[in-house]
Amino acid sequence: MSNIILGIESSCDDTSAAVLGDGVLLSNVIASQDVHKAYGGVVPELASRAHELNIVPVVSEALSRASVKASDLTAIAFTRGPGLLGSLLVGTSFAKALGVSLGIPIIMVNHLQGHLLAGFVREEGKETRVPSFPYLCLLVSGGNSQIVRVDSPLSYTILGQTIDDAVGEAFDKCSKMMGLGYPGGPVIDRLAGQGDPLRFSFAKPRVPGLDYSFSGVKTSLLYFVRDELAKDPDFLEKNKADICASFQKTLIDILMDKLIKASRQTGIKEITAGGGVSANSGLRRRIKAEGAKRGWNTYLPEFKFTTDNAAMIAMAGYYRYLAGERTALDVAPVSRIADY
Repeated sequence: MSNIILGIESSCDDTSAAVLGDGVLLSNVIASQDVHKAYGGVVPELASRAHELNIVPVVSEALSRASVKASDLTAIAFTRGPGLLGSLLVGTSFAKALGVSLGIPIIMVNHLQGHLLAGFVREEGKETRVPSFPYLCLLVSGGNSQIVRVDSPLSYTILGQTIDDAVGEAFDKCSKMMGLGYPGGPVIDRLAGQGDPLRFSFAKPRVPGLDYSFSGVKTSLLYFVRDELAKDPDFLEKNKADICASFQKTLIDILMDKLIKASRQTGIKEITAGGGVSANSGLRRRIKAEGAKRGWNTYLPEFKFTTDNAAMIAMAGYYRYLAGERTALDVAPVSRIADY
């Protein structure tokens, strides 16, 4: 192998390290933090402390599983942002220190770019279908909701994005509102499979162009639940599956309406999705159904590559390394990045 890239991801509450050899995934290790469940969301200070404890053993395990020594590495790719600043600082500092000690370059990666390229992660012995350029990616997560045109591994254009909340946040807030726990997305998805998506209706925003809005949908759910509980204190318990199914359908309708519009406007029929919400079974079924109906070529990443993981960071770093990009040691993590 001529190019061996170590990827490090620490943007939120998962510490992850992956090793890529000439574009093929050799290992991908993730250490999750269960401590946040008790608080109904990620606590930044606790997340950064957990990263400090996890980063060394996670990287060590990734190298071990890949049968690679640190001295074999060609470069280190790391998430610079967006994300929680304290968490990003742990990954960035570790990448710098390891890079200096080994005398190899470091390469900063935009976390969102990693999601855009997650579908390109190849594994030994597995056939991987990848989209042709240009393609559209529906990037949906707890912190971001965007439609991105991808013209090459290093060329992107944001066509539309949320003007307020992300769709993943809407799922989490719905779950919290109904007392279903955190993270809310998987719980809502599971209950939605048991309910009637046409039972209830919730307000859909009217936002021009390809931008999204999800704050109004959350408010609609809040008022609906409040009013129904005033009539029947057991309303939530009796109807939680139908509420989840109806709420999830509303969110998916909003996402798909804009994705369909983007495909029409651009003429692009190569369609992908990325980010944690792309693991939602209802959304995946809808993308496939619309693809069959509209003649799209659809590509959905494996579930393990939808959530935050270092494999996608290593993939993005690999393309940047091949393009000759290198990052100076005075780079600092950033919680927000306006562009790719």
